[in-house]
Amino acid sequence: MTNTRSYKLVRNLALIGTVLAFCVVVLGAYTRLTDAGLGCPDWPGCYGHLTVPKHPEHVAAAEAKFQRPLEPHKAWNEMVHRYFAGTLGLLIFVLVVIAWRARAQSAKFPVKLPTALAVLVVFQALLGMWTVTMKLNPLVVMAHLLGGISVFSLLLLLYVLSQRRVDHNRLAISAAEGTKYKWWALVALIVVAIQIALGGWTSANYAATACLELPICHADWWTHADFKEGLTLWHHAENYEFGVKTLEGRVAVHVLHRFGAFAALAVVLLTGWQLTRATTRLLNRIGYALMALVLLQFTLGVMNIVLHLPLINAVAHNAVGALLAAVLVALNGLLWSARNIASIRG
Repeated sequence: MTNTRSYKLVRNLALIGTVLAFCVVVLGAYTRLTDAGLGCPDWPGCYGHLTVPKHPEHVAAAEAKFQRPLEPHKAWNEMVHRYFAGTLGLLIFVLVVIAWRARAQSAKFPVKLPTALAVLVVFQALLGMWTVTMKLNPLVVMAHLLGGISVFSLLLLLYVLSQRRVDHNRLAISAAEGTKYKWWALVALIVVAIQIALGGWTSANYAATACLELPICHADWWTHADFKEGLTLWHHAENYEFGVKTLEGRVAVHVLHRFGAFAALAVVLLTGWQLTRATTRLLNRIGYALMALVLLQFTLGVMNIVLHLPLINAVAHNAVGALLAAVLVALNGLLWSARNIASIRG
């Protein structure tokens, strides 16, 4: 298999994987927001079955064994998420095999990113298991969210870099512009990553509705916010479903996420504006996309508060956050490797 053919195959599979990973992220958000994280109290099956039990005798036996009533709609939410995640994992391992086979024919064929994705998806599967077995421990839930968005972002990066190998003229960025804008992109990525972690921490601790007023929280919120409690990463509880933090702790978590939103909005808007001034049209387009995404994300966050966390809006908030992170990861990949464009065809 020639290098170009291998790059095209990896590119196409990475594109399919990117779409599939986005679906997994959205399904994961839907599962979490419908309180279906423990819809199946075991892993990887559901009440000891490959699918959600339907027959009355199976349901009765499952409920007796796990000491938890079966709620079919929640169980199916969880299992559909697992099916999609499992399919994504298989696709990523196919990618790894193809990359290493191409590497055997050409020592220059890149395998680090596909291999890193395989390692990450294994760890992500473990986090999925621990999410269930540790009864929605907030730290594990947040890590699982970050892991899912990381898989999605790295698959998009793999697609972009593979596409550049196939047709480098479409994604060419000069070394000078790479040097000029890469630090902007890196800072924006770090700020957005922290904000997504804060959002995951807010959701995992059921703190999304702790403050329902604008712009920060209810009057005298600072007298009620317990930041020590809010930032305590580990609570020794048997079950974390519906949260174990005090109201004061949840207020602190929510307020931190709001402060992070203002910081992310400012940094990403400034980064996007800088990119719109670049001479490369690709960077201009990415700049406008970043500004549009962060404004949409901020608006969805405000709507979550005003409308008291409607499901479709909350899921969209997760989805747009993932898109914003993925675009920033791909942008960083392009900018930080811009100096190598001259040797891309090698």
